[in-house]
Amino acid sequence: MNILVIEDNESVCSMLEMFFVKEGINGQFVHDGLEGYQTYKNGTFDVVIVDWMLPGMDGVTICRKIRADQSTVPIIMLTAKDSESDQVLGLEMGADDYVTKPFSPLALMARIKAVTRRYGKINGEVETKYLETQFFKISKETREVFLNNVPITNLTPKEFDLLYYFAQHPRQVFSREQLLERVWGYQFYGDERTVDVHIKRLRKKVGSDSQPFFHTVWGVGYKFDESVDVNAH
Repeated sequence: MNILVIEDNESVCSMLEMFFVKEGINGQFVHDGLEGYQTYKNGTFDVVIVDWMLPGMDGVTICRKIRADQSTVPIIMLTAKDSESDQVLGLEMGADDYVTKPFSPLALMARIKAVTRRYGKINGEVETKYLETQFFKISKETREVFLNNVPITNLTPKEFDLLYYFAQHPRQVFSREQLLERVWGYQFYGDERTVDVHIKRLRKKVGSDSQPFFHTVWGVGYKFDESVDVNAH
């Protein structure tokens, strides 16, 4: 695994570098935001880990610019900000996850594994067939999504995971807590707005007012339903 870390705290970088070596991860560390973004542009990375506050260019701007490039690379934000509005802002700019400082390397590794779960391996088996619904055709193995036979190429890894899980369970209602556990793969300890942000982004990318796919079930959570019912949105 090749991971880019854009972080100006050298002690944090040293801690992560030692941990990455132990885990067999190739880490590239950059201490300036602008240089970090250029490093991302010039390389190929499996994950980008970016600090919120950076010299040169802040982490939110880096995240927004990466997504503006139509990149779906998983992004994890490191932040000392613990307010809900700040965390939601990072997610809305395209981050897949965030870790609040101080953190342990094991906790960060859990997030890395969660955002890089891909390529169709579930319980050791590889899914090679497309999951087909009324409007969608989705491959877990190749991470391809077709809506009415038109490819959708701008989904982030976690948006794909969420869409795929919903498509596997049409019309079934899930609470935010259930989605965090089953799609993210770990507990967010109450940060359920993460689900709301990802649903909002999916609605913009793969739905419309006349054909919403992700429906809010008030007081419960969300469901995926391909029937036309604008009043349920």
